[in-house]
Amino acid sequence: MLTSIYHYGYICSVKQAKRYFFYCCDSKKKFIMRFTKMQGAGNDYVYINCFEEKIDDPHTLSKKISDRHFGVGSDGLVLIMPSDRCDFRMRMFNADGSEAQMCGNASRCVGKYVYDHGMTDKKEISLETKSGVKILKLFVEEGKVVRVRVDMGVPRFSPALIPVSIKGDAVINESIAVGGEEFRVTCVSMGNPHAVIFMPDIAGDDLHRIGAMIENHPLFPERTNVEFVQVVSPRELKMRVWERGAGETLACGTGACASLVAAVANGFADRKATLRLLGGDLEIEWDSISDHLFMTGPAETVFEGDFLYKSVVNE
Repeated sequence: MLTSIYHYGYICSVKQAKRYFFYCCDSKKKFIMRFTKMQGAGNDYVYINCFEEKIDDPHTLSKKISDRHFGVGSDGLVLIMPSDRCDFRMRMFNADGSEAQMCGNASRCVGKYVYDHGMTDKKEISLETKSGVKILKLFVEEGKVVRVRVDMGVPRFSPALIPVSIKGDAVINESIAVGGEEFRVTCVSMGNPHAVIFMPDIAGDDLHRIGAMIENHPLFPERTNVEFVQVVSPRELKMRVWERGAGETLACGTGACASLVAAVANGFADRKATLRLLGGDLEIEWDSISDHLFMTGPAETVFEGDFLYKSVVNE
């Protein structure tokens, strides 16, 4: 029996409406799910309002919807959910379906989403994440959020908390062997693991190969995000990021914070600097009194639409 169907979603972009088609071959029940595509400094995710939608298997859905050829296309999936202890809760899934503890760029977009959609009228909100509670300050122009400042919390250097299987109190400028080469890494936890490498030039194509090997290096039992940083001045750093579970992305908020912390720890930077990423700039400040990191950057809606997908209920 022929069970394939030809169906479509309807996308409403900022400038125009465009109809696009998905091809699906299965006989299982299908659902129409509303989504919003958003980006922060080029780090793009698909956002689902779980006050209205029910997602049974976000791991599978993230892989499907993130596919840039057969899905919507994104670095991952973000669920905006109710919280018992905060204004809102965020769960974030990488493009490979794995769940991440935290994403700074995604948290800014969540702040924009809930304000722009009338879910709150507060300009300072609390957000529950897997790495703790984050406080978001929303900057509003003409009734819409344009920038968000996020309290990213306190960085951790303890190898056990990152985690990284190296002895000592911290991993700062330590040498590790990767693919027959030696790299100096500084490891930081921002609620998720980061390995920061300083280079005189980060423009090379070889960073993809290096990033993938370090992400999956046996020293990192939960894998790691990898940042490649070029110091322009004590107040300006260039950064590229290889994200755990996603590959190279245009930006990473926790990675930008980890990069500044690593630069300060190695004597390369001041405690406040502009991080220049492929997708745009982030302002990062490491407060010397509270020890908290603050990240300020843009948040933008790209388009909204309906996604028709088969049931992905866990069996």
